[in-house]
Amino acid sequence: MSVDKLPGGTRGTRRPPGFIARLLMPIMMRIHRRSGDRFQGQELLYLTTTGAKSGERRTNPVARFDDGGRGWVIVASAGGTAQHPGWYHNIVAHPDQVQAEVAGKTHHVTVDQLDGEARERAWAVVVAAQPRFAGYTEKTDRVLPVLRLTPID
Repeated sequence: MSVDKLPGGTRGTRRPPGFIARLLMPIMMRIHRRSGDRFQGQELLYLTTTGAKSGERRTNPVARFDDGGRGWVIVASAGGTAQHPGWYHNIVAHPDQVQAEVAGKTHHVTVDQLDGEARERAWAVVVAAQPRFAGYTEKTDRVLPVLRLTPID
């Protein structure tokens, strides 16, 4: 299994400094879990990846969308920044070491980066459920990776 890394962009929204995100992430995850794994009307999953450089396990809340089967679709939008989110780099480096926690259950997952017609269908589902994602494409010039996570356990 492999995921080909899409190129980054040259423009996009500003990303907060990394140390702020590392400081706030545990607090935000606690709040999300208490609110039924939801944030701003979005259903979340907790994506655990292995660091591309550090090798450390990292967990991030990510908006999830049903894929019409047993899995979920996620988007590496980073709110429309010019760079991909760190978890996307981690997936590219270690696609066989990805887990998704949904409704309190952790699943080892396969990752498929969607392209062509499959990506367009998934993107339509994402934008229909959360129209704000369409705005992210206006903020950046990079192609937002759309990934399907399928449980294998």
